[in-house]
Amino acid sequence: MQYTADNILVKPGDFPDDPDLILSITPQQAGWEYISFQARRLAANQSWSFESGDNELAIVNLSGRYSVSSNRGRWSAIGSRKDVFEGAAHALYLPRRTEFTITAEQGGEYAVTWVPTDEDHEPWLIKPGDVDISVRGGDNVSRQINDLLPSNSPVHRLVLVEVYTPSGNWSSYPPHKHDVHLEDDQGNLLEADLEEVYFYKIDKPEGYAYQRVYTGQTSPLHKAGCPIDALVRADNNCAVLVPEGYHPVVSAPGYTTYYLNVLAGSAQALANQDDPKYTWVTETYKQKDNRLPLY
Repeated sequence: MQYTADNILVKPGDFPDDPDLILSITPQQAGWEYISFQARRLAANQSWSFESGDNELAIVNLSGRYSVSSNRGRWSAIGSRKDVFEGAAHALYLPRRTEFTITAEQGGEYAVTWVPTDEDHEPWLIKPGDVDISVRGGDNVSRQINDLLPSNSPVHRLVLVEVYTPSGNWSSYPPHKHDVHLEDDQGNLLEADLEEVYFYKIDKPEGYAYQRVYTGQTSPLHKAGCPIDALVRADNNCAVLVPEGYHPVVSAPGYTTYYLNVLAGSAQALANQDDPKYTWVTETYKQKDNRLPLY
């Protein structure tokens, strides 16, 4: 598949047969193996039913509050924030062969993502108090990281991260990639081969971010003669596909950018490598941005 700015940017759409659907990504659409992703909405007291099939699945509240009933258990009061800028998310992990119904206790939006698995793990409700929050980088490369479902979690493939990038700042910088599986002589993981979705929220409706996706010489697509070099504008409720390559982000001045990262691939890990041309920047940081953490 040849990736361009036209097909790595996924915009929200109108879905007459499923009016609660905001945005949808399938492996067939993305040209990859693992990640399916949807952003959805529910009015108060309305419900949506689904089954995970041969996939592990996670639900992340963006706003609103929800209950979930399933053949693997029942959970209530999932979510407590009016929007993604108010606090960390709840996330509910569900194993394969789970049939469930999500009901809005308060109307809002949520994300649901699933990837194929041949492993069985226990359901797991991650609450905001369980989420490790940190500030990464420095100066105008400072950003806030919420590790919802971090590396070494008791799941098979899914990794979930929330990132906040203040006005004018960069994130996913220095540009890094995770498109080959690479271990050292001792078996330590140096880089994982991961697909990734960036799902965006901006704190004001007219705000935006820019993201570049580009492959280096070691990328399988680059070696196959299908390199990527695309620059896209990500507005509220847009998603960017990162099948391979480096993928830095910059937030427009005056706006705070949020994105939910969904990753899956050769390891339940975030092992990556920087673009060596830009790693030197990390040696110049003087301080963390005092606008972070947001909460």
